[in-house]
Amino acid sequence: MVDSKQGQLNGAYYGPPVPPQRNYRSVGRHSGCGPCCLLCSLLKFVISIVIILGIIVLVLWLIFRPNKLEVYVDSASLTEFNLASNDNLQYNLSLTMSIRNPNKRIGIYYDYVEPRAYYDGQRFAYTIVPPFYQGHKNTTMIYPEFQGQQVLLGSSVNTTYNREKSEGYYYVDIKFYTRLRVKVGIFKIRYTKTKINCDLKLPVPGSSSSPFETTKCDWDLF
Repeated sequence: MVDSKQGQLNGAYYGPPVPPQRNYRSVGRHSGCGPCCLLCSLLKFVISIVIILGIIVLVLWLIFRPNKLEVYVDSASLTEFNLASNDNLQYNLSLTMSIRNPNKRIGIYYDYVEPRAYYDGQRFAYTIVPPFYQGHKNTTMIYPEFQGQQVLLGSSVNTTYNREKSEGYYYVDIKFYTRLRVKVGIFKIRYTKTKINCDLKLPVPGSSSSPFETTKCDWDLF
């Protein structure tokens, strides 16, 4: 009796089909990458590029160690600086300037150098310095000259001129407008905007004021 029952149990099963076992871990998963996934991948790519560029810039800076150029007005000769009653300024100013490149691995191409002279906030003269190249750890001398006459506008010009004349010194600003190229190895990098400011304290011609003192200029490049 027992053997017959075991035989039936070990035989083929003809009952209703058994449903497949459900895999709950696959519920909610979607194939492919949605917008959030793409955005995340793009963000990771951008961050990687920024990090790589930062490392490259840091390595280049450690190799070349760029230093600011040093610009001085070593001497100044003001032989004429007269403001007429019609605000016409007659001037004759000569400068001796030194530009020092302290860098060991960086050369400078001065493609265009235009010194401009300002008095009481107004430009009254400009000149052009011939282009030149400056090598590593080199000092170059330039000699800007300003001569002529120019009408200055504004009610404050006469007041400023008379006050400074009585004090014994004229305050003239020299600003340089330049186009430079920096040479690093075989590469040349163009700088379209550079700024040199020289604030000069010039003795009134013929006065007993102290002579002109060497003046360091402000240079914004590196």
